[in-house]
Amino acid sequence: MSDALLSTLAEALAELVTAVETSDDEDLDPDTAVKWLENTGHTLGGLGAADRRALDGLFREAALRQPPGPWREELLKVSAGFGLTEGLTGEPTDGPTDGLNGGPTDGPTDGLNGGLTGELTEAPHPTTCDAALESARRFAETVRAADPATPVPTCPDWTLADLTRHLGTVHRWAEHLVRTRARARVLARDVPLDLPADPAAYPDWLAAGAERFAATAREADPDAPVWSPGADPHVRHYPRHVLFETLVHLADAELAVAGTAGPLDPGTAADAIDHFLRNAPYIPWIAEPLAHLDRDGAVLRLAARDTGAVWTVALGGGGFTWSRDSRDSRGIVAPRRGAEPTAGVAADTGELLLLLHRRYPADDPRFTHSGDRDLLDDWLAATAL
Repeated sequence: MSDALLSTLAEALAELVTAVETSDDEDLDPDTAVKWLENTGHTLGGLGAADRRALDGLFREAALRQPPGPWREELLKVSAGFGLTEGLTGEPTDGPTDGLNGGPTDGPTDGLNGGLTGELTEAPHPTTCDAALESARRFAETVRAADPATPVPTCPDWTLADLTRHLGTVHRWAEHLVRTRARARVLARDVPLDLPADPAAYPDWLAAGAERFAATAREADPDAPVWSPGADPHVRHYPRHVLFETLVHLADAELAVAGTAGPLDPGTAADAIDHFLRNAPYIPWIAEPLAHLDRDGAVLRLAARDTGAVWTVALGGGGFTWSRDSRDSRGIVAPRRGAEPTAGVAADTGELLLLLHRRYPADDPRFTHSGDRDLLDDWLAATAL
């Protein structure tokens, strides 16, 4: 079934459900409306976790194609009305959310500036745009003097030229989405790339695309709706997405060129871990393996030695929930109440980020393990990007 057909069917269903929900009693008998909706909800409730997540995304896309107003707001309620995301949101398990990324307001990092503060201080949208650009410049400098044919050990079968082309494509794709305010998915292959013929020119090509993306994103309203592949369908998603992807690929380049990755700012790395956990359930090739992991009730804990932050991931219900602990007034991180971890791993924050992205092997001596090591291995295998 084509993407266009799936999108059209989801839009038709969302429109029909919303029309039923908003109909007057004179137009539609309330008991009949309830019966129709309950039957539809029962049918959709039988979908697997990955399919429910995909349908939620299609419903959101359908809503965002409508102009702002009451009808769009009603369409945005369809997923919640059917409980499509219950138990598999990937959101923090408690606490209010911030306006930027859905994270807990009492989280331990101060966004891009690093450090533990006891409450989250959002990085302003322009700051995130600038950070994404700076990380891209570092990447370009790292690969500029290297042989484009250099193998990238953390991206099997890729060379530095492949890695640079991929990251440059990400910048141009994101810039296109932000500039056009796309309301539906746009494939990277459909975005003009103007790729140079000579791979030696790729670093300058990447840097130019990064400049263009940063300028476009900085000028855009961060609250403007736009399709996204993750949990937040707004412009503000993209500088964060590009920043964190660039940091991981910068580590790829550094490992290929120098054999070691440079240090990552702990606050930025912590924010990137949040971003990964929040958006993983929206990625089909992660959501589907997690739905079949058969580890309901298992708890994985990630502990950052350098900052004291602790992420607790609880598997179950075809997905997972997660939380990040924060320091109290004495600077002590108190574990949340709940199940004891089935498995744990400890390292510096940047190392944990690169572990989650499988840039470092779990057997690397920088990681300290506890509990059921198989759980960590199962998680890493299921969430491989």
